[in-house]
Amino acid sequence: MNTILVQATKEWQEFQRDRLSLALAFLLPLFSLLLFGYGIRLESKNIPIVIKDLDNTSISREFVQRLYATNIFVPASAGGAISPTDAIDRGLAKAALVIPKEFAAQIFQGKTSPVQVMIDGTDIANTQIIYNTIQAANLYFLGMLKKSTKPDATLQMVVPHLRLWFNPGREEAFFIVPGAFGLILWMFPALLAAVAASREKEQKTILRVYAANPNPLGFLLGKTLVYFAVAVCMAIMIMLVGALLFGVRLAGDPTPLLVATPIYLLTSVLFGLCLGTYASSQTVAVQATSTIGFFPCLLLSGFVYPISNIPFPLSLFSILVPARYFLELTRDAFVRGTGWPAVGAVPVILVGFCCFLLMSSWLGVRRMQVKD
Repeated sequence: MNTILVQATKEWQEFQRDRLSLALAFLLPLFSLLLFGYGIRLESKNIPIVIKDLDNTSISREFVQRLYATNIFVPASAGGAISPTDAIDRGLAKAALVIPKEFAAQIFQGKTSPVQVMIDGTDIANTQIIYNTIQAANLYFLGMLKKSTKPDATLQMVVPHLRLWFNPGREEAFFIVPGAFGLILWMFPALLAAVAASREKEQKTILRVYAANPNPLGFLLGKTLVYFAVAVCMAIMIMLVGALLFGVRLAGDPTPLLVATPIYLLTSVLFGLCLGTYASSQTVAVQATSTIGFFPCLLLSGFVYPISNIPFPLSLFSILVPARYFLELTRDAFVRGTGWPAVGAVPVILVGFCCFLLMSSWLGVRRMQVKD
């Protein structure tokens, strides 16, 4: 126990003197939360569209208004384009719609009145959204026409009554910010620990550690204790900022979050220490943590898109990403509020990661050597 406290005291003093570590611990996590919270938007809005109404009747204008009423489209600034197709070719619009002449006349005669729609397929993120939105607006417009032209007719239609649970306002922050908690609390505690472990070897201060003949486990736990405490402060800071700026607050039983968060932070610290003990320098440690830690966490954790969308066999690698499980827990704690029935297995899984990383870090400390 004395070895752990001595190592922890030494590490704390070095941490306070290192400006890079202080920035990694407090400034960069806060900046990352603001960047994720304000910068990422998954719901498409303000898609520019060019509409050429050759009929210019009350019916055609009503059809156009139905499209704009979806709050998805905005008129494109395509004054320099010579045609709707040219506006798409020049990147001024993502979609173009041409309403033909005799549009209203054919409708009142009971005939089909085709409307030409062109969609920019290079923007794959918006292509399906544009297609579905125009289809939905068209169905709504047809329903209005049927009621106005044949009010006595029996409408054989399914009328769904929709209700959004957990996030009725469709606030994207309630999806992004809890996910950002998992991403930030995985990346920055690991970076701090990796830099601290590799610094001993790079600056050859590990020689003083060897001279004291320490217990490798005590040496490891001393470092872990300091950066675990820093990670806890980091977690409290970003969760408070998330509540104040984005309104992300606990939705149900807080105990799963209170139990799993310290385990997750410990996993992150041990992951960084494991990489740091094997790295030859601080630069290598930072690069390894960013490559092995950040990118799998960002792409395979379900932060941006569902894990079910990840193709096989790449989806199997997501099983090895601890952030995947913590993101499920944070989104439940801050949005759904189901509690233990939904995320009861997450702390157990994180404990398994902790044990594996602790053993790997211990083996790494035992083989740390300074090259002649």
